Amino acid sequence: MSALRHLFLLAALIAVPSAVGAQCRLCSAPTTARPVEVPGGDVELRIESSLNFDRLILGGAGAGAVTLRPDGSAGTEGSVMQLGPRATVGTVEVHGEANRPVRVEIPHRIDLYSIGGGRMTLEDVSTDLPASPHLDAAGNLSFRFGGRLVVSGDTDGPYRGDLPITVEYL
Repeated sequence: MSALRHLFLLAALIAVPSAVGAQCRLCSAPTTARPVEVPGGDVELRIESSLNFDRLILGGAGAGAVTLRPDGSAGTEGSVMQLGPRATVGTVEVHGEANRPVRVEIPHRIDLYSIGGGRMTLEDVSTDLPASPHLDAAGNLSFRFGGRLVVSGDTDGPYRGDLPITVEYL
């Protein structure tokens, strides 16, 4: 067990809505009321949970990776032996005009950084979105996302990164 190292990776990916007309939390008092539906109005995007790899257990020095899929299943490779039990996939709620088709754009790769200047890569970002996503009769769409976190060398500590998500009507 002396070869085992704990890698505390609070690699929380904070999904950042972009170009969706979200409420400015600094500009005015926040409200919990559902926005008034206006035909042709903006799409509302809300992050229900962030992608979080919790912590990783490494079995030695060297490269490794952990994959957390949108369905919640996980796999490890290389020096990564185990993923922490509190790892969670990201969940996004979209609200807008009922029955409208939408385009959802998420980058397939981003970098995560630690306070100490360390860097990791999240690649192969994937979702459980259908091929042609559209809002349902109530104007809602929910999807989950995950990815493959690549670890190399001595990468202890918490890592964070922003994953911009863009949703637009077609």
